[in-house]
Amino acid sequence: MRQKIIHVIGGGLAGSEACYQIAMRGIPVVLHEMRPQKTTEAHTTSHLAELVCSNSFGSVSPHSASRILKDELKALGGFVLSVAESIAVPAGASLAVDRIKLSQIITETLENHPLVTIHREEVTELPQDAICILATGPLTSKNLIQSLTPIFGDNSLYFYDAISPIISTDSLNLEKMYFANRWDKGDSKDFLNIPLSEAEYNEFIDDILAAEVVLPHNFEEEKYFESCMPIEAIAARGRKTLAFGPMKPVGLNDPKTGKRPFAVIQLRTENRHKTAYNLVGFQTKLKYKEQQRIFRKLPGLEEAEFLRLGSMHRNTYVDSPRLLNSNLQIKSQPQLFIAGQLTGTEGYLESTATGLIAGVNAARLFRDQNALSLPEQTILGSLLQTITDPERIDFQPMNVNMGLFPPLEDFKGKDKKLKNQLLSERSQSQLKLWLSEIDWGFKPNFD
Repeated sequence: MRQKIIHVIGGGLAGSEACYQIAMRGIPVVLHEMRPQKTTEAHTTSHLAELVCSNSFGSVSPHSASRILKDELKALGGFVLSVAESIAVPAGASLAVDRIKLSQIITETLENHPLVTIHREEVTELPQDAICILATGPLTSKNLIQSLTPIFGDNSLYFYDAISPIISTDSLNLEKMYFANRWDKGDSKDFLNIPLSEAEYNEFIDDILAAEVVLPHNFEEEKYFESCMPIEAIAARGRKTLAFGPMKPVGLNDPKTGKRPFAVIQLRTENRHKTAYNLVGFQTKLKYKEQQRIFRKLPGLEEAEFLRLGSMHRNTYVDSPRLLNSNLQIKSQPQLFIAGQLTGTEGYLESTATGLIAGVNAARLFRDQNALSLPEQTILGSLLQTITDPERIDFQPMNVNMGLFPPLEDFKGKDKKLKNQLLSERSQSQLKLWLSEIDWGFKPNFD
């Protein structure tokens, strides 16, 4: 049956972006937003694209991951980014906005578009036999979540983020670490190990117990699963608790001494290129500055470049490696796309970017065209391929960072600025080449 309309569920950043991309391609779209009929614990208005936390869209510093993504979104015709840039407020090297103006402009633009219809109602189940984008965000209603179980399966929705820090491989002092997998199972290069003496371990425990932590939002319940307790909460149960948990040294003898350390911090490779490692089991609510201060005191992490810091907060996201293709299409339901934080992306800009890709691909499906996946050499393409990599076992939400990129060919040395510049230039050239070979819907902007 020929489709007559596309449905977008959720009027946040991702849903608003997706809706705009569809309408600008001449296709009728219905945007479903439950506010104000039914509100959430975090929102205060009925406007679309309301920012509920920070008002920052990240760094604009040349060749930073956030800036590279901005440049890509600008080339791709990003709607939310264009509005954000038009109402930017002074914020140093970041793009910050007047949050009220942002949501007002986006709401008015979509309300006045002739191809956009906005339904203010709670959606409790997906429209039947229709192309649909699900962009309901971290506070998806319980009624809708329950109706999605037949599609996603049991245990395929996560309701709490437990995120460990990620560190650039180039910034590690490997001389103070060793490669080893517990009991020599699997590829030893997948795990780096930091051996700690009893004195080093006790200093680390003292540091995390005395450090400042992030307090929960008033809409978040301070409740953790045993499998994702913050390290400071584990340590508070007893000084040696971490040594019998995520820092257990059993099966990880130090090859330099032939002996088992008192404790071990494991770092697991974050991607197949091994350009980044995460601290295994180190989810935490420590403030960012405290994390940097404490973790850089550990052997081999003295100059650590943190691509992402640890955090824990309420969220809802799907098991993207199992359920999604890199074009954001559900593998078992080709007419259903996922966008925003539900995909397992973190950050305003990232949510907007997934909305753009989901919107474009939903429009292409409407016109019987194949859905598109961006090149891995672009930062958005690398992000989407990372979160949908079927080989990922321990899936955690991700934002853009330079460690997502495939390595540069023939690049040697540790000049970070030069490396980031070359990655940025490669991203732009690959995006231009890719866009020249496809029908994007309107002329890309590389100004």
